[in-house]
Amino acid sequence: MRINIKATNIELTDKIKDYVQEKVDVLEKFLEKVQIFNVSFEVELTTNHHLKGEIYRAEMNLEVPGELLRVEKTEKDLFKAIDKVKDHMATAIKKYKEKKIDKKKKEAGLFGCSCCCNCDKNCD
Repeated sequence: MRINIKATNIELTDKIKDYVQEKVDVLEKFLEKVQIFNVSFEVELTTNHHLKGEIYRAEMNLEVPGELLRVEKTEKDLFKAIDKVKDHMATAIKKYKEKKIDKKKKEAGLFGCSCCCNCDKNCD
């Protein structure tokens, strides 16, 4: 998967690039047949937490049909922030896929009747 990686207030080293690529590659197994339009990942050393030391921010945007999945996390360690983004994006992808499956089932009439309780009776 091709990723656009951006760094703000931090040098984008090969180590960071490889780590981000490795974590995003893990997400591919969750995507399976989902079409991906764009993947962007940003890492940043924030400047508004002067008294707390260095705080890193990682953000991932995944553009899929009908939606933009976005996750942003901050941590004292850049690699922990990247890991958290990967974990939360995996959850977002699963929810997106479940939503699409539920929508297809509903359109196909596999949820029973269309009354408020979605029972198996033919209430229509």
